[in-house]
Amino acid sequence: MKNVLLSTLVIIILTVSGGIGMSSAAETQASLFTGDGIFPKGEKNEAYARYFTGTSYLKSLSTEGVTINNITFEPGCRNFWHVHHKGGQIILVTEGVGWYQEWGKPAMKLRPGDVVNIPAEIKHWHGAAADSWFAHLSVSVPADGSTTEWLEPVSAEEYNRLK
Repeated sequence: MKNVLLSTLVIIILTVSGGIGMSSAAETQASLFTGDGIFPKGEKNEAYARYFTGTSYLKSLSTEGVTINNITFEPGCRNFWHVHHKGGQIILVTEGVGWYQEWGKPAMKLRPGDVVNIPAEIKHWHGAAADSWFAHLSVSVPADGSTTEWLEPVSAEEYNRLK
């Protein structure tokens, strides 16, 4: 059942967002995103604010079986480096332009329709581009005893190098 739910969710997101590989019109639309997308933006993410540079918003969409949250980032907002122990994470980009980076690898620019599979034990961060709002669904891969370890912030120097 969990796999069916996840597969259905991925198909819906790719259909609504226009899929992977954006046209210039879709790129323009992504850059015009102002925080209100196909899923509710939610409230300011006060519970996790200490793990973010900038302001984010959190809306829980599902807590049964598979945890799914919509996370919206104001321009320039990003979370700290972190690791999901035991369970991993899947990011489904729905709006705007953002970044994803694994430790020791170049950052990847993210646009609506992009899907990032993050295995357990991978140090990474994600967030908005400096000039764009950004929203993604965060799907927590279920695992007994899974935790998230929050680490250091992404430095302004690292972040400002992204183009």
